[in-house]
Amino acid sequence: MLSALSLFSLEDRVALVTGGGGAIGSAVAGALAGAGAAVAVAGLTPQNVAETAARLRESGAATIALPGDVTSRQDCDRIIGEAMRTFGRLDIIVNAVGGGAGKALHAAEEYPEEAWDWIINLNLLSTLRATQAAVRAMIGAGNGGRVLNISSVRGQLGINAGYSAYVAAKGAINALTRQWSVEWAKHRITVNAIAPTFVDTPQVAMLLQDADFKARLVDRIPLHRVAGTQDLVGAVLFFCSDASSYVTGQILTIDGGLTATQ
Repeated sequence: MLSALSLFSLEDRVALVTGGGGAIGSAVAGALAGAGAAVAVAGLTPQNVAETAARLRESGAATIALPGDVTSRQDCDRIIGEAMRTFGRLDIIVNAVGGGAGKALHAAEEYPEEAWDWIINLNLLSTLRATQAAVRAMIGAGNGGRVLNISSVRGQLGINAGYSAYVAAKGAINALTRQWSVEWAKHRITVNAIAPTFVDTPQVAMLLQDADFKARLVDRIPLHRVAGTQDLVGAVLFFCSDASSYVTGQILTIDGGLTATQ
């Protein structure tokens, strides 16, 4: 009898993780490798990408570090090309580039164009360009595939904190997730997204050191704790594996119950 756990196996699959040098991206890359995938780690900072790939290699995974700017069409084409030349195929892309909202907080009526463009490019354009390049390769190979976007609860919920560009970018990612799922279903490519709330990463460490800030944050979450990167990986493995073969166009909130209270 076939084990249900075998549905989550990624043996003989190749995954690309953009933002793989960051806290969330490196956790995702580790989970995919742990399930048996070969992993191409892409990201803007060469040292961070190399460190993630080195950790995967030490654990026995097949991996390659691919530094590059995934807001650049040229870099995306190069990254996908190198992954294909190394592994011969591409089955999965996880778009883990994003964030920056806390560094670009402005009143909606005065939101500066420069900050707007930076947030939109970081969160939305990076997802668009990398996915287009990856899916062209998947369509060409004819083996189907998995696209997983990392959105945010802010794609669904506003917040009185100057987040106009960020919520616009994440809301657009949710819409694209649904649109792409419809367009690429004929190629057996599923497209889904996870939408976490606040995740404890080095990027937000200083905020969490503020006891009052952390108390207010935790008080709004029914599970009464801040998410860690490991809270995301179960959903990542589900959406990237055969366990979700009949699931597409979905946005799963990973928020400790936050959106249930709204």
